[in-house]
Amino acid sequence: MNYKTIVVHLDTSERAHPRLEIALRLAKQFGAHLTGAYAVFSPDPRSLHVMAGTAEYYREQEARRTERRAALERLFHAELRRAEVPGEWIAIDAPASLAIPRAGRCADLIVAGQDNPADPESYVGDFFPENLILTSGRPVLLVPYAGNNRATGDRVLVAWDGSREATRAVHDALPFLRAATSTTILTVNGMHAGRHDDERIRLPGADIATVLARHGVHVEVADVETGAGGSVGEVLLSQVADGGVDLLVMGAYGHARWRELMMGGATRTILKSMTVPVLMSH
Repeated sequence: MNYKTIVVHLDTSERAHPRLEIALRLAKQFGAHLTGAYAVFSPDPRSLHVMAGTAEYYREQEARRTERRAALERLFHAELRRAEVPGEWIAIDAPASLAIPRAGRCADLIVAGQDNPADPESYVGDFFPENLILTSGRPVLLVPYAGNNRATGDRVLVAWDGSREATRAVHDALPFLRAATSTTILTVNGMHAGRHDDERIRLPGADIATVLARHGVHVEVADVETGAGGSVGEVLLSQVADGGVDLLVMGAYGHARWRELMMGGATRTILKSMTVPVLMSH
């Protein structure tokens, strides 16, 4: 398997251009067709008439967005030509939370951005990254809003707990793993808390490492403890920082989604505090 069709979500946020650069680099690396899918959040203008001045603000905001969209489209085509990558631009007049999963279902990989609370233009819908991961049926590469100038996928950390979601993520990430300089399979003592059914019994990291080795992936296996009351998500973030990792691979929402949204969990921790691109599958 290889990534031959990549969809990158584009919007009017500050990080749209860096996200496009990463997607272009990956399309070039894997010989993929790149689709730039433009979709943003737009409130119903009728709802703004109830507040004085909001209708005029909406018109001004839409004018600025139109200018940004045109500039981004020109940049997209120019970057495609420069990188000699085949691709297309599509602007979708629908909520991004519906449009991007739909566009991504015909792709091998979706590239999207982490929510940035400091940039209102990055908001395209409630729980957009989470919904994209859960509803697209494809692996999603989330790019952090903090600057990331390193390569993506040279040093890979795989969070492994033997679950269906982790299994899906490992196999979805195979193109990255084959190209990586180093890949570490990490099991965390605590990743399996609350899992008692036979389907979710932990598999040793060595087992999946053997499978990956048959695909030509050079793998190391590590196991760490969370400590009493420790957070698996925090352990993963620490391992990423300490190991110079530039790509984290993990399954998303191994627990029920409502439980993680209400009580936290490794997925929520990573989505909030990620520092490097994260490939997630569900």
